[in-house]
Amino acid sequence: MKNNIYKNIAVVFAICLLLSNIFIIMPSEKVNAGSYNGQDLALAILANASWLVSSSYTDTDEYGHRQAAVLSSKGTLHPTHGNSFALLSTGIAGTNIITTYAASPGDERGTWFDGGMKSYPRDESTLTMTLQVPPFMHYLYYDVQFLSAEYPEYVGTQYNDKLTITVNSPSKGSSHYIFDVNSGYFVLNSNGITGTGFDIFARSGTPDGVDMVDRTPRAGKADAGASDLIPIGGMAHPVSPNEQITVTIDIKDAGDNLFDSGAFIDNLMFSGWAKTEIVARKTYEDLNGAVIECGDTIKYTVTISNTGEANQNNNPGNEFEDFIPEHTTYVDGSITATSGTINYNAVDKKITWNGGIPAESAVSLTFQVIIDQDLENSTIISNQGSVFWDSNEDGTNDATELTDNPFIDDGIDQDHDGDTNDDDPTNFTVLIIEPPSSLTEDFDFPDDHAGGKASQSDDYGHKWFETSERSSDSIFEVACCYYYSSTNQSFKTKLRSSGSPQYWYYNLSELQSDLEWWEVWFACGDASEEYNLYLNFENSNQQDIAKIKFEYVHEGNNSPIDWVLECYYWDPSSGWMQLYSDYVGGYLRNDWYKLRIEKNGANYINYSLFRSDTGLVDSAISNQLTASFSDFSRVKWSSDKNPVVCPMFFWDDHTIGLT
Repeated sequence: MKNNIYKNIAVVFAICLLLSNIFIIMPSEKVNAGSYNGQDLALAILANASWLVSSSYTDTDEYGHRQAAVLSSKGTLHPTHGNSFALLSTGIAGTNIITTYAASPGDERGTWFDGGMKSYPRDESTLTMTLQVPPFMHYLYYDVQFLSAEYPEYVGTQYNDKLTITVNSPSKGSSHYIFDVNSGYFVLNSNGITGTGFDIFARSGTPDGVDMVDRTPRAGKADAGASDLIPIGGMAHPVSPNEQITVTIDIKDAGDNLFDSGAFIDNLMFSGWAKTEIVARKTYEDLNGAVIECGDTIKYTVTISNTGEANQNNNPGNEFEDFIPEHTTYVDGSITATSGTINYNAVDKKITWNGGIPAESAVSLTFQVIIDQDLENSTIISNQGSVFWDSNEDGTNDATELTDNPFIDDGIDQDHDGDTNDDDPTNFTVLIIEPPSSLTEDFDFPDDHAGGKASQSDDYGHKWFETSERSSDSIFEVACCYYYSSTNQSFKTKLRSSGSPQYWYYNLSELQSDLEWWEVWFACGDASEEYNLYLNFENSNQQDIAKIKFEYVHEGNNSPIDWVLECYYWDPSSGWMQLYSDYVGGYLRNDWYKLRIEKNGANYINYSLFRSDTGLVDSAISNQLTASFSDFSRVKWSSDKNPVVCPMFFWDDHTIGLT
């Protein structure tokens, strides 16, 4: 029920977006996009061009068949034979799928071609080929990967995009390979498909429904998924020598056409026999965020796929071995396996796995390591596991397959098969980052969006600032159209006691820094009744570092807007002490002001008040409060008043200084 509601909200949202733009003519009839011969797609897929008798392609895009593309590479996608592959999509194939707020494939607002925003008819892309089976050949094989923005939130629902590959043989009948959101075996998330356009992450940090997404990695917030690059749950299609067969590759939306999916197809080839084929791929994910640093936890995922028609049995000896890489430490209890038995040998620092892999299936193994401290900058962590398997079905593991890093293609054909995407070690580089001296949140697009909470990361992806969500009785959100300096947005507060408290959160530990000073520009004005606003600067134990109070007092002039603003700081010896502006009475009349709070040695705090176009108007030195500036974690916003007309504040160009 929840997922259905999210989908309906998404459709309504999309309608609102369209209506808010220029007039758009929506088609009232189903668009007939037509077709072309699709020969370029067929030749990109086939291992041997001489097998092609004829081909055709259709889709629901009326502007040039953009739902299919022949590519030489795209992110982790590389040809498995020759120098090209085909990508079919329910959106635009081959583009950089995510651009902020754009309607592109992979985006969780989707790109639709057929029927506008209607749930039916839906987007579909179909390649059909007639092939001549060579002499002595009895099976048809291919490499395939399915990618979808429907995963993970819509598994088990009617929103179930589907890839279907059908082979019609005059002698053997029809056989099908089907991969969809409900029944498909997803072994990769957004972290494992970098550069494909489906490497998307929830901006809200909660990928459980329709969300604004971008391509900034966030640990645990991956918002798309994929199968491995080799058939998982697929099949070898039986055929007979010398006959002509029909192969149909079809990908289509199901349930709606709002989210997009894609299918990688390559290396379609014939074989004379059923076989066992082992492919092993190894990816990594930094669980601490974007930049890999000392002390980060790395999660490795090994996918061992049996793409053949014969089973790989659990034979004597290990089927997989992998030594923990140098400069790392194994995380106790972190090993997992979807089948078989996995163990960690602490003496040899080695992962071992034993088990069988049935035909056209796979096993996924994971383990975690922590990067050692005090490494040199740009230290390379390298790792590669070994799969031991039975190549001739005699009950002995006589062949070895090394794990491959699907993120890279080094251009070297190690096994001389015409393919440069060989078994490369899984490597990453550890960076030593110097903490910045200051950081600024300007509340501007595209990092922050009007009507939502604000967040800010540094140049390396460390999220150092985030605000809480507004409550029903408050306004505590990013706002457009009223701002300081050159930005286009600010942060708006309209906070009563019934909506208190709200928070600005800070995470300075990942920056290896402490707070030195804090400042923000703010706009305020006169009010019509009594009101106050408190800012408590707290550490992680909720102890006060500093306290600020804004209080409206009754001046008695210019009714009804005859309440004017005063600003105070808390001194533990003297209580509330006022900071004065240069206006009459020291009031903060309608204008922009800057408040700065700065550490002064071990026992004192400097408070400074500035006014726009004037500069410094007042300053004071106060005694240190209960807690020091170290371990600063949040600003608590609150009021103990419930005015009928609540004063608004706008906050902008918020900067912190670090040590």
